[in-house]
Amino acid sequence: MTEDAAKKGRPTPSRKDAESKRKVSTLAPVIGKEAKKREKAVARDRRVAAREAYMRGDENALPLRDRGPVRRFVRDEVDARRSIGEFFMPVIFVVLLLTFPQIPVLLYASYILLYAVILYAVIDGFIFTRRLKKKIVVKFPDANLKGLAMYGWLRSTQMRRLRAPKPSAQFQKKK
Repeated sequence: MTEDAAKKGRPTPSRKDAESKRKVSTLAPVIGKEAKKREKAVARDRRVAAREAYMRGDENALPLRDRGPVRRFVRDEVDARRSIGEFFMPVIFVVLLLTFPQIPVLLYASYILLYAVILYAVIDGFIFTRRLKKKIVVKFPDANLKGLAMYGWLRSTQMRRLRAPKPSAQFQKKK
């Protein structure tokens, strides 16, 4: 090989220039402000519509844990009755308020109230889940019962207005 054949006729590029030519931009394509605003508005509208469908109980918008006729039946059974569990958070707040004055009688009363509500909630949940399983077996004989009782009991411990998906119209309070 001769010296002339080995020469390339241009200077060697710097490392910075060589690397910049090899790299492909990982950033999104450049779009204008108006296009970004439109995309954000469309995405926001989709999120709002999906949230509304979820809160309505639309089957397609529900996560897997809430889908199916058996889960809908469990939600309806839970929402058809009142339970002490849905009042648990307000009771804890009252107990907290009663412990501030540091008056022994109020302290004892608040602790008794707290433990009584916990005990009653556990007993109520146990009885409710047994009845719920029996109703599920009658209505859906081939349904898998795994997790349904816990699903119902956990829903019953949430305050009614915070439950999601929302209770069916027949179980919501009339205003």
